[in-house]
Amino acid sequence: KNWGTIFMFAIGLGIVGNIFVLVNYMCLFRSTMKSVQLLLIHLAFTNTITLVTKGITRTISIFVLINLMDTAGCKILIYLSRVARGLSISTTSLLTVVQAVTISPRTSRWRWMEPRSAWHILPLLLFFWVLNSLISMNLPFYIKHISSLNTSNISKNNNYSKCYFESGNRIIRWIFIVLMVLRDAVFQGVMGWASGYMVFLLHKHHQQVLYLQTSKLLYRTPPEMKAAQSVLLLMLCFLFFYWADCFISLYLTSSLGTDSIANGLHEFLTIGHAIVSPFLQIHRDGHFNIRAPST
Repeated sequence: KNWGTIFMFAIGLGIVGNIFVLVNYMCLFRSTMKSVQLLLIHLAFTNTITLVTKGITRTISIFVLINLMDTAGCKILIYLSRVARGLSISTTSLLTVVQAVTISPRTSRWRWMEPRSAWHILPLLLFFWVLNSLISMNLPFYIKHISSLNTSNISKNNNYSKCYFESGNRIIRWIFIVLMVLRDAVFQGVMGWASGYMVFLLHKHHQQVLYLQTSKLLYRTPPEMKAAQSVLLLMLCFLFFYWADCFISLYLTSSLGTDSIANGLHEFLTIGHAIVSPFLQIHRDGHFNIRAPST
């Protein structure tokens, strides 16, 4: 229960952070809202869904509130959690691409990809919702709920609540697993290209700053360059938690999930990005691209 209390505190902190970021950018809502702002709103909203679904499930698990959960509740919570996970990687990938295109030279061949306004991003976000909803559509058919469990090790009066996956058609399960892996690989590949391009442009900008400082000329770093650094930080945060989660999952699979410490760490890593990312944005808020010039 001590670990559960810490887990719930972290979730609560993450929800507050994401709502703060969400409200902050919504207050900047204008007809000239920038694409990066809209993507950050969507990312904060996605993070909130992840934390709320995990928080509800964890609360029920800690306090054994079996009357608040049934099979339908399990299906909804786990489905939303999985869709939100896909939306997180999709949105982060698009965020890096948009920021990379924004800071690219006007003569760059990638400049045509720059959105003319934030509203040009909406069809892509809608596509992400449809894509991730379809990729996760098999989950509800395999999720069940245990409202009570009686075994020789558990008292008949000790009710317990949890959701679990029921084994189904192996072929269909592998088809959806392949689709999920393919989705993650594609979006991370795009993320890698965009981030590499941003690092290259930031290096060129750094060399230019050093030259101007040597020449004793005053030079002010453009806000979009500072925004690029913040987006790179968000992307690195996402990749750290994503791959750490993958490695811990592999370890748990090989150890048959018997390591309680690894189980607790895995539980935190699945939501780590949703908790940490809003505070990275808050920390760099003064340097973020909320005043980037119109295109």
